[in-house]
Amino acid sequence: MEQEKTYHMTPEAFRQYGRAVVDWIADYYEQIESFPVLADVRPGEIRAKLPAHPPEQGEPFERLLEDVTRLILPGLTHWQSPNFFAFFPANTSGPSILGEMISAGLGIQGMLWATSPACTELETHVLDWLVEMLGLPEKFSSAGAGGGVIQDSASSAALCALVAARERATGLSANEQGCPGNLVAYASTQAHSSIEKAVGIAGVGRRNLRLIDVDARFAMRPDLLLDQVQKDREAGRAPFFVAATVGTTSSSGLDPLPAIGRICRDNGLWLHVDAAMAGTAAICPEYRYIHEGLELADSYCFNPHKWMFTNFDCDCFYVSDRAALIRALSILPEYLRNQATESGAVIDYRDWQIPLGRRFRALKLWFVIRHYGVEGLRYHVRRHIEWAQRFAQWVLEDPDFELAVPPPLNLVCFRHRAGDEFNQQLLERLNRSGALYLTHTRLHDRLTLRFCVGQTATTFRHVEKAWERIRQTARQLETDRKATESLSEARAPDRAPGR
Repeated sequence: MEQEKTYHMTPEAFRQYGRAVVDWIADYYEQIESFPVLADVRPGEIRAKLPAHPPEQGEPFERLLEDVTRLILPGLTHWQSPNFFAFFPANTSGPSILGEMISAGLGIQGMLWATSPACTELETHVLDWLVEMLGLPEKFSSAGAGGGVIQDSASSAALCALVAARERATGLSANEQGCPGNLVAYASTQAHSSIEKAVGIAGVGRRNLRLIDVDARFAMRPDLLLDQVQKDREAGRAPFFVAATVGTTSSSGLDPLPAIGRICRDNGLWLHVDAAMAGTAAICPEYRYIHEGLELADSYCFNPHKWMFTNFDCDCFYVSDRAALIRALSILPEYLRNQATESGAVIDYRDWQIPLGRRFRALKLWFVIRHYGVEGLRYHVRRHIEWAQRFAQWVLEDPDFELAVPPPLNLVCFRHRAGDEFNQQLLERLNRSGALYLTHTRLHDRLTLRFCVGQTATTFRHVEKAWERIRQTARQLETDRKATESLSEARAPDRAPGR
């Protein structure tokens, strides 16, 4: 009897093609330095190569993998390239990829403890490991009133913190009646854009976000924060939330947590600390100074998907009082009721986030920690910071370049002394070369180049080559500009006497 066609991939075929995919990924990493770091395509170029309509019949898997190589790969910016120094690291690693593969293969839904107990309990355990690994305050451990949860990003963590702070400030009335118009939130002028987005989504209103000025190192000034809080109170407003940053996106500025924390404690304000990239540095005891004052915070987050070799998405979000977060976010429809939840003996992470559904993100993080160990993670973090500091020293020693601000960790902000237009041209020429990728910011209203060291495969050799490429390109740009100026002068018509 002829077997009915199911259209599914059989276990035998999955085994065959799974090996092919692993080989493809391994080959990609072996060849990654041969690809231009920044994608060199025009808008719409990728779509123009794709079929206009979906296939009526299924295609052989070999063709799918071929099209990834032929169509997709040329349109990628290679974030895992050792010559990627742009934005921030978004690194992954072998154990992370394999952990993600198993998570996808299991295909579980971890919204409740009951829907997959191991998903919830492993996440709680790994988040507690990280409290120990980073030397975080014990109040963020699940052993007490607090605890941690994996969010998709620091942006979601900030929104959850802000909603919890809003409900605490309004006695849980904002969820029921809407947000009153007198709430005021605070962040520095260097804070991540997610804070501004969060106050809009949470109904606080962007006009009610006060951006506090920074000092010469781009850290929030506590004196100005306190002054603004007092002014808002005198005006009849209700200050309720402060977002401090450990490692700002533009310059890696470190907000002074002890002073900010005392202001928040004395004024009853929720303090959220965003350490998205820089937080990983605290795995090394010598860099734990970045978290001084964190014991005064109500919530904290950092991203293993930036600098802890764990692929996106994976943000670790901690609260000192999990009850405050749960009260703000929990809704329990009948179809989610179950005996374990009603016993009060389990954690249901659906109550710690905006969405209901959640992936098994903890598995890849567990794999990374167990593969590298604390020792291995420290090894790489220390070298990334060391190499960034060496790069900064080269900038200081070169008469054509200058530092915009001394780098505390692995992000170097620098510029050529020839001015904004020159730096813009230098950046564009470097990125067009395909040899490396940098991004920019503006500090003290001057265009500034950012050089961030933190990719998994980056070595000192790549940092050295990048600096040499930057210097050579700058010299060539200066030569080209002088040649252009000379040519313009030669072509200019002679001026008549007396005119």
